[in-house]
Amino acid sequence: MDIILLERIEKLGSIGDVVTVKDGYARNFLLPQKKALRANDANKKVFEANRERLEKENAERRVAAEGQGDKVMGAEVVLIRAASNAGQLYGSVSVRDIVTGLADQGHQIDKRQVILGQPIKTIGMHDVTIALHPEVHVIVKANVARSDDEAELQSQGVDVLAQMFEDEQAAIEEQAEATRIDTSLEPGEIPAELLEDRADEA
Repeated sequence: MDIILLERIEKLGSIGDVVTVKDGYARNFLLPQKKALRANDANKKVFEANRERLEKENAERRVAAEGQGDKVMGAEVVLIRAASNAGQLYGSVSVRDIVTGLADQGHQIDKRQVILGQPIKTIGMHDVTIALHPEVHVIVKANVARSDDEAELQSQGVDVLAQMFEDEQAAIEEQAEATRIDTSLEPGEIPAELLEDRADEA
C-alpha cells in the first residue's frame, strides 16, 4: 500500500514522503496511529494544505523531546533480581520494569517509547534506548544486580560476572594447590613442611 508519512519513521522516510509498505503494517499501525495517510489524490491535497502546520508541530514536539532527553539521558535504573551463580536471572527484566524505574526518578516515559530488543536475562549493565520522538533517541542504563552492593560495584564499572568467574577460578586453583601431591619426593621421603609441623608439635 502507498502511504504519505505524517512523521519521520525509522527506515521508512520523513514527513511528506510517499512510501510503499505492507498492507497489514499500514492498516494495523501507521493509519490508526495517525502516522500516515493513504496516498490518494484527495489525501495528497489535504497533506499539502496542512504540510506547514504538520512540519511546525513536528518541530515543536522535537524540541520538547530534546528537552526531556537532556533530563533522562544517562539515567540509571537499578533493578535487584534473583539470579544463579552464573548470572542468569530467574525471570527477566521487561519494558514495564524500565518504565517503573524511570517513573520512580520522576521521568514520565510511555512503554511504547522503550526500545528493548528482547527481555534482559542476565545481571550486568545494559543499554536501553528511549525513543522520545522519531528524531530523538537517548540511552539509559539498566543496572541489573542481585544486591544493592553488587549494583554499586557495577555503577563503578566493575564487571561483577567477570569478578565472580575470577574468584571462582582462584578458589579452584587454591584447592588444587592444597591437594597437589609433591612428585619430586623419593618413595618413603616425608615432605619438608610435614617435618617442620612435626618438629613444632614436639
